[in-house]
Amino acid sequence: MTLDWSGLNRELEHWQEAGLTLPLWWRDDDAMSHSTELERLAALSARLDLPVHVAVIPHGATPDLGRFAAANPQLIPVVHGWSHQNHAPAGEKKAEFGAHRPLEEMLEDAERGLSTLQEMFGASLRAMFVPPWNRISPDMLTWLAGSGYTAISTFTPRKSAKPAPGLLRVNTHLDPVDWKGSRSLLPPEQLIAQIARQLRDRRTGEADNGEPYGLLTHHLVHDTATWDFIAALAGRLLDGPAEAWIYDERMS
Repeated sequence: MTLDWSGLNRELEHWQEAGLTLPLWWRDDDAMSHSTELERLAALSARLDLPVHVAVIPHGATPDLGRFAAANPQLIPVVHGWSHQNHAPAGEKKAEFGAHRPLEEMLEDAERGLSTLQEMFGASLRAMFVPPWNRISPDMLTWLAGSGYTAISTFTPRKSAKPAPGLLRVNTHLDPVDWKGSRSLLPPEQLIAQIARQLRDRRTGEADNGEPYGLLTHHLVHDTATWDFIAALAGRLLDGPAEAWIYDERMS
C-alpha cells in the first residue's frame, strides 16, 4: 500500500526552513518475556538507530527478558506498573494506579516494581514509571520521587515538565493501534494528519517542543501493517528534523 505522506512532508520542510530539531523517543509497552515479537522490535530499533524504552510488567517478568535486554542494549527497560491489573470499578476507564484504592497500597506496588526490575536489569533500568493504561492518580505523583523514581510517562502532551519535585514528565503522543476497533493499524491518513498537526503546533509554539515527541507501540499486538507504518514514520522523521532521545536520570 502506497501512503500519502505529502502533508507531513510539507511540515517537515517547514521545520528544515526554520532550523528546528525534533527530539524523538520511543516507548513500547507490556513486555514480560523474550518473544519473536520482541526480537522484531529489537531488530527494528537497531535498524533505525532509535533506542526503544521497553515498559516491563514486573510481576511475572521472566529471566529470559533480562538476558535478551542485556544482549540488545538498544532496549532500555522502564517500569510498567506492577501487574497490569485493573482496579477501576465497572463502567470506569481501566487503571491500575487510579484513585480506586489506598495510596499506600499503590506506592507499595510501585516500589516493588522498581526493586524487582532493578534486580533483573541492574544499571540498565531507568527509574521511569509507566502506569498501565496511561492513567495515574495525581496524589501519587508527589510520592513517586520519594519511592526512587525520577520520571513519569503517560500519553498526550504534558502540561508541565515537572509535576512534582525530582520527577520529570515525558509523555508519548502517537499510538498507531486501533484499540477500539480492528486492533490493527488506524487509518494511515488519520495518523499522518495527526502527527503533521502535532508538529505544526510545536513549530508555532502552541505546544512544548522541549518535551520529546513520543511514539507509543505494543510489540505483542502488531500486525504487518502496524510494523511497516512505524518503520516508515520513524525513518522519515529521522531523515528530517528528528534526533533520537534517550532518557537519562540526570535530566530530572
